[in-house]
Amino acid sequence: MDNKIKKILGCKVDLKSFDEAFSAFEKFVQDDCSHQIITINPEMITAAQNDEEFMTIINESDMNIPDGIGVTLALRILGVSQERVPGIDFSAKVLEYCAKNGFGVALIGAKFEVIEKACENLKAKYEGLNIVFCHDGYFENEDEILSELQKTNPKVLLLGVGSPRQEKIIYKYKKILNRTIMIGVGGSFDVFSGIVKRAPVVFQKLGLEWFYRLAMQPERFSRVFPALPLFLVRVILNKRKES
Repeated sequence: MDNKIKKILGCKVDLKSFDEAFSAFEKFVQDDCSHQIITINPEMITAAQNDEEFMTIINESDMNIPDGIGVTLALRILGVSQERVPGIDFSAKVLEYCAKNGFGVALIGAKFEVIEKACENLKAKYEGLNIVFCHDGYFENEDEILSELQKTNPKVLLLGVGSPRQEKIIYKYKKILNRTIMIGVGGSFDVFSGIVKRAPVVFQKLGLEWFYRLAMQPERFSRVFPALPLFLVRVILNKRKES
């Protein structure tokens, strides 16, 4: 399998198409160990600059798919043409795969009513989906959650409690759980529940989902700007420094 990677500000990104990334997931399913998949975005890369533990987790992850449009733009600056691999679409395909193959799934994150509705919707969408454990994201005792996961033994865990917390929890669980593939999914449960609507397909294909979300949720503006432009400037300056 092609294992090409590129580092952005010290953080590795796997250079895989959507299909290649999913093929890697299918190979993980056959392994006798647990795996961590990170849906990496500019916010994570920026946070890792001042968090050595998080930087280590990113670079020891089994696969980092380029979720954020800012990541693909940064790769373009670095001379790499890479398609975006939306984390929510990847997670949806993983759930569909699990439903077809009878694999247990654990879903953890969001508010109680949100995760409950997400579970309901996903079971309706993917016939046979076996959700063996479901919990909201408002927990403090990570060991209690770990104990439940050990009992239910899911093949896949989708954890959406925000970054870098979700990646740090998965990194911890990866060393203890057996044969579980764990993915940090951020706010995906809000979409799976129907509370947050995804951008129309035309926006998705043009890589403009972020713009649609800004239009629908203007309060997100301060999160995106100036963070994204500053991230890209930092990539450019670092490239010049290394040249």
